[in-house]
Amino acid sequence: MTYQNLHTHTHYSDGKLPPVDYVHEAIRQGIQILGFSDHSPLPFDNPFSIKMEAYQDYCREIRALKKQFENEIEIYLALEIDFIPLMSEDFKSLKEAGSLDYVIGSVHLVGQGREDKLWFTDGPYIDTYDEGLRKFYGSDIHKGVRAFYEQTNRMIESQEMDVVGHFDKIKMHNHDRYFTEGEAWYKKLVMETLGLIRDKGLIAEINTRGIYKKCCDSLFPSPWIIKEMKKMNIPIIISSDAHQPVELQMLFAEAFEAARQAGYTETMVFGKNGWHASSL
Repeated sequence: MTYQNLHTHTHYSDGKLPPVDYVHEAIRQGIQILGFSDHSPLPFDNPFSIKMEAYQDYCREIRALKKQFENEIEIYLALEIDFIPLMSEDFKSLKEAGSLDYVIGSVHLVGQGREDKLWFTDGPYIDTYDEGLRKFYGSDIHKGVRAFYEQTNRMIESQEMDVVGHFDKIKMHNHDRYFTEGEAWYKKLVMETLGLIRDKGLIAEINTRGIYKKCCDSLFPSPWIIKEMKKMNIPIIISSDAHQPVELQMLFAEAFEAARQAGYTETMVFGKNGWHASSL
């Protein structure tokens, strides 16, 4: 088994510490491959993404660490790029500008065009989720969730990426208050997105952060979705979405077990020659 985490946030975006601290902890934990994937720049002030003027500094620092620690750990440079129609940067342009090794595509803000029209579905506060649902969708959870998945689908269809990040994260602050995952309308939306991920040949992330941050009771995506992914032969990676060094492999045992229960025997690994499969 190859020990890696490819979804990592530092103080360049909403992580807690400088990149080198994650490298030292990764080496201590026996991680063989560490990918940095801070949140991409966005065209408005916010507390969670890289500032555009710091983007090249981020890229240079990760490349320097890659060289500095090349005999101890493999380090790769990436971004988790937010997709917001009519607002976010083109994924290919950001990848080329930073000479990135890979890209994770994600949706955290639902809407388009203007900052004051965006529903922030992530973050630690359930009240933010509820207020956005009320303000932008009249508390109609069907409309809100459909908008999230339609935006995710638009990202998959229009942008170049390697990994689709936590693509069912819309459930995070739901806690079965507005809908349950067994409802037919919800399952239909999920299956449509899975079909696009399969057709585009993308990797789906199994992300542990929701559980260890106590924001969600299950992995992203849920175990029933992981089983559907396996039926479609969608490749996976397992990520902790670490925002501080101690989180680099948090709840990996649970995620590996969920993948095995779904029938997976391999995960995808990023290495010097790109993506390849590795035994679970």
